[in-house]
Amino acid sequence: MVKSNIVLFMGGDSGEYEVSIASAAQVKNFLDPEKYNVFPVLIRDGKWIYTQDDGTQVQFDRNNHSLLIDGVAVTFDCAFIAIHGTPGEDGKLQGYLDMAGIPYTSCDVTTSALTFNKYFCNDLAKQYGVNVAATVIIRKGETWNAGALAAEVGLPCFIKPNKAGSSVGVSKVYEVAGIDGAITKAFVEDDEVLVQQFIKGREMACGVFSVGGEVKVLPVTEVISKNDFFDYQAKYTEGLASEITPAPITEDQAAECQRFTAYLYRKFNCQGVVRFDYFLTDDQWWFLEVNTVPGFSAESIVPKQAKAAGYQLKDFFGMLVQEAMRK
Repeated sequence: MVKSNIVLFMGGDSGEYEVSIASAAQVKNFLDPEKYNVFPVLIRDGKWIYTQDDGTQVQFDRNNHSLLIDGVAVTFDCAFIAIHGTPGEDGKLQGYLDMAGIPYTSCDVTTSALTFNKYFCNDLAKQYGVNVAATVIIRKGETWNAGALAAEVGLPCFIKPNKAGSSVGVSKVYEVAGIDGAITKAFVEDDEVLVQQFIKGREMACGVFSVGGEVKVLPVTEVISKNDFFDYQAKYTEGLASEITPAPITEDQAAECQRFTAYLYRKFNCQGVVRFDYFLTDDQWWFLEVNTVPGFSAESIVPKQAKAAGYQLKDFFGMLVQEAMRK
C-alpha cells in the first residue's frame, strides 16, 4: 500500500504556541504509520522548519510546497492543521494551502477568518437565532469610557481579545475601576478588544465533524473551573478544572445542544472537526464561540469526546485526513 504524505503544521505566532505543540504531538502519535508518512513542520517567526530524527533541520519550500530530504523533494497529499490562533486558525494558512492545491483538515479561508473574529462570529450567530451576550468592540486607537461600558454590558463582565484563543488575555472584571487595566491587557494580544456581558451559567462544549457529507455531533462536555472562570491556567494545569463527558444534563438539554451545534456547523459552512462552546442558563443555551482548530492534546476536550463516542483516536484522526483528501 502506498502511504500518503501528511504535513502536520504546528506552532504559530500566538499565545497558544505550547498548546499547538502538544496537539501536534498527539496527532503524530495516533496517525496510523502504516497509512501515513507524517512530517511535523513548525511555523514560527516567519520560518517553516521540519526537524528530522537526527536533529537536522529542513526548511519547508513555500514555492513548490515541499521538503528536500536526502536530495528528494517530498510533496504532500494533505495538511493536518494543529495551529491554534494565527496563522492556522484565522485563514492565512488555509489561503496558502488553497493556492498550493493541498487539501487540509480544517475549515476554509472564509469560515476560518470569520469565526476567528469573535465579534463578527457573534453577530452571525445572533442572526441565526442563537442567544449571544451583549458585546462592545474597541479598536486600537479608539477611546473608551469605563463607566459607559459597564452601564452597557453590566458587571461583572468579560474583557477579551477579539481574535485569540485559549483565554489568553481574558479578564473577568467586577468593578468599573478594573476595566481600563483589563482592556490594556487584552490589547497586548490583539488590536481589537471585546467588552462582553457576563452570562451566569454552566459552561458546555460540543465537538462536531463531518464524514461523507454527514454531520456527526460528539457528546456534550461540562467544564467546571476551580478558578474564577475557565482561563488559560485552568485549561492547561492539571487539577484546576473538571471536564465531565457526557455532561450531567438532561437528555433533552443534550439533544438541544447537539441540535444547535449541527445547525451552526452547517450555517458557518464548517469542515473538519470543530468545537462549539456555550453557557447553559435556566434551560437556555447561549453561544460563546467556535474553535475551528480545537485542541488535540491528551488534555483537550475533543479527543475525550471522540473516545466517549466510541472512536479510537487512530481512527478519528485518520477520518479527518481521509475526509480532507476526499474533498
